[in-house]
Amino acid sequence: MCRLLYVRASSPFTIRDHLEIFAGISKNSSEYQGHGWGCAWVRDGQWHFHHDIRPVWEDDLAGFGSTTLLIAHARSAFRDEGICIENNMPFFDGRHVFIFNGELQGVRIREQGRIGAEKIFNYVKRFEEDDMFESVKRGVKVIEKRTRYVRAMNFIMSSMDSAYLATVFGENPDYFQLHRRRDADMDRVCSVAYPGEHDWQVIDNHTVVTL
Repeated sequence: MCRLLYVRASSPFTIRDHLEIFAGISKNSSEYQGHGWGCAWVRDGQWHFHHDIRPVWEDDLAGFGSTTLLIAHARSAFRDEGICIENNMPFFDGRHVFIFNGELQGVRIREQGRIGAEKIFNYVKRFEEDDMFESVKRGVKVIEKRTRYVRAMNFIMSSMDSAYLATVFGENPDYFQLHRRRDADMDRVCSVAYPGEHDWQVIDNHTVVTL
């Protein structure tokens, strides 16, 4: 299972500072998070991307500059399968960036995608209407109903202007619960609270929220 990171701020921050913490979290995870990684950030009104098949803690994190929006994903491939850079998130459809962590067993949906996470990304977008938040909630609800067992379904889907988080898990909250810290000028979500920091809040199970 993977590790997720989302950082949005009102003023630019140094990307490396957060990626180095994220790399440490991924390296020290109870499950192996070394099947590649990726990140997306906004600069000059455009999305920029980096994907690497190496573990995030083995990559050079020095050259990313600054941004006001960062999304990162460290991959733990299901059954150690499909380990190739094309399967590394974040995924991007021209508008939304998507990262996922979880495992669904007995899923009864038909959708295009190389791996399960991409299928969920595409399936949720089927419900897109004027209110994207309501569309995400509806998509999550349908997937839950059509899945025999949701071990976990955590994802963040973000445009430049807004983002949506969903978290559902059926076991092991110490591993699958997401954490959030909101300060005056920065909003962060991570699979694990930053080491040494206080005031991170656990996000409740069965939550769908706009970030």
